[in-house]
Amino acid sequence: MNMFYVLNGKKLKKYFFIAIALVFSIGIIYAERDNITVFAPQQPAAIYSIPTDQKVLALTFDISWGDKRLEPILEVLKEKEVKSATFFVSSVWSQSHPELVKKIQEAGYEIGSHGHKHDYYSKMSDEEIRKQIRTAHTIISDITGEQPSLIRMPNGDFDKRVLRIADELQYKVIQWDTDSLDWMKIGTDKIVNRVITRSHPGDIVLLHASDSAQQTHLALPAIIDQLRERGFDFVTVSQLISGTDSEGNAVEDRKTSSIPGNA
Repeated sequence: MNMFYVLNGKKLKKYFFIAIALVFSIGIIYAERDNITVFAPQQPAAIYSIPTDQKVLALTFDISWGDKRLEPILEVLKEKEVKSATFFVSSVWSQSHPELVKKIQEAGYEIGSHGHKHDYYSKMSDEEIRKQIRTAHTIISDITGEQPSLIRMPNGDFDKRVLRIADELQYKVIQWDTDSLDWMKIGTDKIVNRVITRSHPGDIVLLHASDSAQQTHLALPAIIDQLRERGFDFVTVSQLISGTDSEGNAVEDRKTSSIPGNA
């Protein structure tokens, strides 16, 4: 009987020390959790802006339909000697207007993908997402002779699946921090005010070159002038990204957007 209690006492002592060791280990892991997560695989992220002290930002223009608004915008950029900007073009629009895609390219501006169908990719199957991105890639590449590596999803819509698939296809998903709301026809003064009051170093500014954006070319001169007065220079999205080690702000799903389906 005495032997029984001695043996169990030794076991209890052993288990006690194991429990203490586990608690100690958990404490270390908790205390060092921020350092440990550095070694975890980084998840694909959408880029909204780039942290930087330099007074640079990217003017970006989405275009998915129409042929009346792009050329006036290109004229303003030329007159104001803005040599760097990024245009996200849908491949359906690009097929219908290859000559306009060429004008963007000849002006020296960066061209990114705006997908194929102007639809909500987060509602699609994985295979359909791949098909949409690949189809757009092939069409835009055939027209420009260059392979885009940036994509802005139609409607600004994505989820973690879309981010993962885009990353697998060697694309960076580009969002924005400053939305001009130019497609809403809120008036040139309000468009200018929204951009000027919200812009910041490393910002990505959303504008449109589709025919729904009837006031963008009218607001653009004041936007450019006032940003320059504040000391800003204009760069492409790729230049903005390459100027820092950061890959952008925190990821969050974007299942809906304020952008209309035809913007």
